[in-house]
Amino acid sequence: MSPPLILASSSPYRAELLGRLALPFETVAPEVDESHLRGEPPTAMVARLARAKAAAVAAARPDAVVLGGDQCLDLDGEILGKPGDFDTALAQLRAASGRTAVFRSGVCVLGPGGGEIGGVEVPFAITFRVLGEAEIRRYLEHDRPFDCAGSVRSEGRALALMERTDGPDPSALMGLPLIATSRLLEAAGVAVL
Repeated sequence: MSPPLILASSSPYRAELLGRLALPFETVAPEVDESHLRGEPPTAMVARLARAKAAAVAAARPDAVVLGGDQCLDLDGEILGKPGDFDTALAQLRAASGRTAVFRSGVCVLGPGGGEIGGVEVPFAITFRVLGEAEIRRYLEHDRPFDCAGSVRSEGRALALMERTDGPDPSALMGLPLIATSRLLEAAGVAVL
């Protein structure tokens, strides 16, 4: 029998993605400071935060397998996180217009007792079309992606902002790369199939 599985996240997007694996799981919002550390590269930040989220929840639930995740949009080394408001989202999308950026999705799985099973960072590149001001504003007013890294809500109209995408796992665009997650969960004793 598989140990209980906990998603250490308050993200409805990650919960929806994990739900695609048809596994029973709980969600617990971790109490973690998600601030970017000065000089920290985007890949290191998402790996650190994924592990910190998993560890925060695992401390209270040593019986469970705990999955933590984090994501940012890397625009030539500049980290674009959740904008929080319209004006920040507008600035992010203006900056990304006509450029290629990389979603960095970090995943960490801790086994029962808090031992690290493994962690990965999965990149997913997107190239934005050259975006007009009116297009950006209409997208923001409709999708309101203020809780999404880089102001990109891929579950909505954000794909219309893009010229092309490139990555090993399309679910990484939404914030939880299911290919890598499945492998890590199997290694932790969670029967995915």
